[in-house]
Amino acid sequence: MDFDHPPADPIAQARLWFKEAEGTNLPNPNAMTLATIDADGRPSARIVLLRGFDERGAVFFSNRESRKGGGLAAHPRAALLFHWDPLDRQIRIEGAVSHTGDEESDAYFAGRPRESRINAWASSQSRPVASRAALEEMQRSMAARFEGVEVPRPPHWGGYRVALERIEFWHGDPYRLHDRVVYTPQGSGTWSVQRLCP
Repeated sequence: MDFDHPPADPIAQARLWFKEAEGTNLPNPNAMTLATIDADGRPSARIVLLRGFDERGAVFFSNRESRKGGGLAAHPRAALLFHWDPLDRQIRIEGAVSHTGDEESDAYFAGRPRESRINAWASSQSRPVASRAALEEMQRSMAARFEGVEVPRPPHWGGYRVALERIEFWHGDPYRLHDRVVYTPQGSGTWSVQRLCP
């Protein structure tokens, strides 16, 4: 990427960097840090996996009754960070968060392994559990419930889309004189582009 003459379209550039990250030996090149705040304004961050990306935003899926789900219900904004050490690159995305539609959530859920679909029902994500044995018993109970039938998407499970209100590209320098450029949408498919000090 030429940071002095950056491309006009950050979406195409992000896709290129995602593709190049897939060519590394990283086990999850689509892993991203998701930062949210809860109803009391306390920040929280965790790793989730990017499952879709286009002009509408970056998509991930989760239990909407989890801690992250509660935070996003209270404050539907988030920040995402991709960091690829082998490439010395980062992408940061910030924006408003919305739910994906039922059709999109259903399609993604249906493509998951059966055990993962059962476990989405079994786990009350982010809530206390007495032991590993208790967790495994919840899993066995759900496996029995859905034995011989398709596992539908739980009503509390689905996708989130983070709008592309700010996209920053970062490339590292060994002496900390990093390259950074940030894009913000201007409407009608155009973007404002600024180079930033490291």
